[in-house]
Amino acid sequence: MTTQNIGLFKALSAKMGYLDQRQRVVSQNIANADTPGYQARDLTKVDFGRVLQKTVGDTTTVRPEATHKDHMPHAGRVEDPKNREQKITYEVAPAGNAVIMEEQLLKANETMMDYNLMTTLYQKNVGMIRTALGRSQ
Repeated sequence: MTTQNIGLFKALSAKMGYLDQRQRVVSQNIANADTPGYQARDLTKVDFGRVLQKTVGDTTTVRPEATHKDHMPHAGRVEDPKNREQKITYEVAPAGNAVIMEEQLLKANETMMDYNLMTTLYQKNVGMIRTALGRSQ
């Protein structure tokens, strides 16, 4: 049995593949920052929670109970700031280029951090499997 047969590893690999492709698209945007008429592109976001649920199977969600008013509410009750509607404004250069370099660099950094997180999660889970099998790190 290899790690490719385990649902969690399939989901981690899928996320890493998505992040690899996104980094390529962002890199193309940065490379074409001075190309007249070039419009910045990005990949559509994938709900990896659903991907994980499909690969691992239906699991029940465990939520902590808030028994005191000062307890933090569970994630389902907290509004995600990323879900707020925001005006999307793009600067367009006189040549028709709509690449904002700062925005692209932020996307590249965000993608790199997400990829590093997936790599760490993969390594930690492999380490747990090795420990369970009685093999040293």
